[in-house]
Amino acid sequence: MKLLLDNNLSPKLVGQLAHLYPDSNHVSALGLDSASDLQVWQYARQNACCLVTKDSDFNDLLATKGFPPKVIWIRLGNCTTAEIAALLQTYHETIQEFNQDSTVGLLELQ
Repeated sequence: MKLLLDNNLSPKLVGQLAHLYPDSNHVSALGLDSASDLQVWQYARQNACCLVTKDSDFNDLLATKGFPPKVIWIRLGNCTTAEIAALLQTYHETIQEFNQDSTVGLLELQ
């Protein structure tokens, strides 16, 4: 399973989570750091990535466009990169199940 980490998350997460989420990437590493939300959405869709974000705009895109891509919406508010890494590690099994469930497009984690 590939995660695509949005601009509002640290690029360091890719390395920190590589053992759980191989082939994941950050938008900045792909030259998408200045891209619109729709362009990021389209990249995630075309490349079978699960989009991870703290941005509610992707929830809005999900509501209007459906999925794929699936969206993991981090709802921690102001937090550290370590807290986000811990959250994605703690919920690894839940995220795997979410990725395989063809009926659900949004997973909120807090």
